[in-house]
Amino acid sequence: MKNILTYAFVGVLSAGTTYGLIQYSSDNNLLNDSNSIITQADPEAEADGKFATYNYASSGTVMPDFTQAADKSVNAVVSIKNFGNPSASQRGQNPFDFFNDPFFDQFFDQRGRRPQRDENTPSGAGSGVIISTDGYIVTNNHVIANADKLEVTLNNQQTYTAKLIGTDPNTDIALIKIDEDNLPHLSFYNSDQIKVGEWVLAIGNPFGLNSTVTAGIVSAKGRGIGILSQNGDHPIESFIQTDAAINPGNSGGALVNTYGHLVGINTAIYSKTGSNAGYGFAVPSNLVKKVVDDIKTYGMVQRGYIGIQGIDLTNEAAVRDYNRINKTELKTTQGVMVAELSENGGAIEAGIEEGDIIREVDGKKVTTFNALSVAVGSKKPGDIVDVKVERNGKMRTYKVKLKDLQGNDTVRSLDDLTITEKMGAKFEPLTNKQKVQYGIESGVLVTDVNRTGILQEIGVQNGYIILKINGKEVNSGDDIEKILKKHKGNVSVNFVDRYGRIYTKGFKM
Repeated sequence: MKNILTYAFVGVLSAGTTYGLIQYSSDNNLLNDSNSIITQADPEAEADGKFATYNYASSGTVMPDFTQAADKSVNAVVSIKNFGNPSASQRGQNPFDFFNDPFFDQFFDQRGRRPQRDENTPSGAGSGVIISTDGYIVTNNHVIANADKLEVTLNNQQTYTAKLIGTDPNTDIALIKIDEDNLPHLSFYNSDQIKVGEWVLAIGNPFGLNSTVTAGIVSAKGRGIGILSQNGDHPIESFIQTDAAINPGNSGGALVNTYGHLVGINTAIYSKTGSNAGYGFAVPSNLVKKVVDDIKTYGMVQRGYIGIQGIDLTNEAAVRDYNRINKTELKTTQGVMVAELSENGGAIEAGIEEGDIIREVDGKKVTTFNALSVAVGSKKPGDIVDVKVERNGKMRTYKVKLKDLQGNDTVRSLDDLTITEKMGAKFEPLTNKQKVQYGIESGVLVTDVNRTGILQEIGVQNGYIILKINGKEVNSGDDIEKILKKHKGNVSVNFVDRYGRIYTKGFKM
């Protein structure tokens, strides 16, 4: 069976402690005492008096003790139930469906048919991590997608209804909040400091088993596995790979180091069967923190772009296709080649040219397109970055002012967006031919539909025609802007698909 990459999407693991080699003390005398326990201060938590312990076996091998990290972390990881009714197409976007797991066979009849859901039956479930005492919780976007209601259960079995604060499909991160104070929480760790081979714990709710802990090591860093492109237009993938057991339900749960600090949010697994096969992937905490801070401050993620279309020179298939189409002889190597420049982007304004190979951004090596996405995607519009490129064998450095996708070089909040930006599409007036073809007198043609926008969510696609908004005829994007500019509450959209079928769908402003 062909390997697949899939979201981990249902519960928590029971406590399982793994022992193995970790490190030797610089004082070899400590290894001679078979009963000794050394307490090593955590350099990032020294001020808080936090410590980690290591047991020494009679053989002299250092045995990691995960009990303190587990005890510190488990109460900050929650279970999340998603009460919604996603469409068939939306269910198909997530390789994991809550009811496809054997743990939930009780929900099927003897013929294997799924009974009709009611409002008390969750359509999905996962995990989340409390990141502040006042109830902010980070999880995966795919855990909370299409939810009508989100139910959060703490480790002490207290249950709350959560409010959605914001999401970022491009990193698969979402922020929700419950109304409570003095909650246990986890602190973000600088994930750039995590090393391959370092011990980590995965904490979550796999298969509906609350408060499960598994242990493993960091297997790799900076992994791009191509899974986020199905839900985001400009995905950023730089996963921490671990062999700590991650299963359906761990999505949104915590990956912590041996000090109990948050190093990542568990997001995906590599599996033939849909269950753990030894490889799990977590969004690194530095990227998570950036997304969370932006959502709390601006209501949406602030992401800067250089303004290029690039070829990942490590991707043999991409290089081969480029050579075939452009009759060139590129060779596979490290770096990103500039294939096209945006007209109003920062790169062309700075002097970068097509054919340049990007080697570094702000001193960070760019070996792949994923590395470039992370280096730039962690910045805001208006930030200036040093971009080192190779041109004709010589290195040049350019100062590039980053912009957003609309060409703005300043930070904007959610309130600063136009109505059409919020709806996630562009609109063009109809031609006389189109009016005759569909037998209509008014309407606007929908183009450039954003896969994370409102119109995409209600089923409007490129080439569809919007006839009315809230019962009022529209003939331009300005008409839509005027109708919805100060509107709050439910919005009705009357539209025509490519076959002339008329629909009415809605959303809430």
